[in-house]
Amino acid sequence: MNKVFYLKTCGTNKKIMSELDLTGWELREIKSQAIQEEELDEMYRLSQSYEALFSRKSTQIKERNIDVKSLTEEDFKHLILEHYSFLKRPVFLTDKQIFIGNDRENLNRLHEFFSIK
Repeated sequence: MNKVFYLKTCGTNKKIMSELDLTGWELREIKSQAIQEEELDEMYRLSQSYEALFSRKSTQIKERNIDVKSLTEEDFKHLILEHYSFLKRPVFLTDKQIFIGNDRENLNRLHEFFSIK
């Protein structure tokens, strides 16, 4: 199972994905096709943290007046399932690895993974 969870309106997601050979990968646009709880649980199994999957840049945080510092792991999980913008993206998911977000360290690991394949 190789999946990419992304947002098609995000230029950064498009740029990252365009640099990689995603032949054989399932592409999941998260705004039009919501994340299922089983998928999020699989992400958690590999990351060991819903907070690591949570986007602190979501506009929903300010709109809902959410105090991120007070959130529990269960809160992070429920928010991600509730609204697509709470998922840090893109998320590349394999059977054994997960690559979350667009920070430099993650992108370096992701490019290394694709070059080894």
